Amino acid sequence: MKRIFLFLVVNIAAVATLTIVATIVCGLLGVDLAAELGEGGYAPLLVFSFIFGMAGSVISLLMSKTLVKATMKCRTIDGTEGEAERWLVSTVEDLARRANIKTPEVAIYPGAANAFATGAFKNSALVAVSTDIMGQMTREELRGVLGHEISHVANGDMVTMGITQGVLNTFVIFFAHLLASVTVQLFQVAFGILASIVVMWYSRRREFAADAGSARLIGTPAPMIAALRRLGNLQPGVLPDSLKAFGISGKHASLFASHPSLDDRINALMNLPPDTGV
Repeated sequence: MKRIFLFLVVNIAAVATLTIVATIVCGLLGVDLAAELGEGGYAPLLVFSFIFGMAGSVISLLMSKTLVKATMKCRTIDGTEGEAERWLVSTVEDLARRANIKTPEVAIYPGAANAFATGAFKNSALVAVSTDIMGQMTREELRGVLGHEISHVANGDMVTMGITQGVLNTFVIFFAHLLASVTVQLFQVAFGILASIVVMWYSRRREFAADAGSARLIGTPAPMIAALRRLGNLQPGVLPDSLKAFGISGKHASLFASHPSLDDRINALMNLPPDTGV
């Protein structure tokens, strides 16, 4: 819940900032924003909602790598730091080459077992692993995890999720203003919760796809299955909301969970159809 709340706050904060700026500018220009939105039926309000809803999501997406490096205390590596770092970078390079994307930045951050990918563009992404997951997983298991994160990047999941959130932001703003101008913030919270349920449902579907992508990249689902089983015995690391959907950990499924349960993911990998190329 903490990570979902943080993700929503980033989007809402961006939208709120843009709204304040628009109000100030309109005030300086002598434009009555409320009156302008009231003319022409619902169309102006829908356009307004779309611009600000998408802008908040796009701003969050573009700032994701910078914010993540600062908040997660990520240490970017190039492989010269030591043998473990060299293996990590070379593995990411190999998987990125197989996925036909540019090698993402590789980073290590302090914390419990987890990993994530972020970035607005698939050819300039960031893949990071925690110190605990490096110390507690075998290299074969960790390779499965890295294949999962590279699949997120190759599938463009960060952009897809950002656009999905932007569209839902649009309708959150639109219906909130439409239903009651006095209780706009109340409705934004209510519809924001509903929107997060939809986003998390979609995120769970993408997790299954990323697991299968890891199996395809490596040629076998075994490393990813082993990694998921290992995660079941580890204390998962906490990630911000903006990264939760692209991490690796998540033991229990719920309406607000970005990941399916580990058992469901393992079963899906074990039942991959033969035409997946593994």
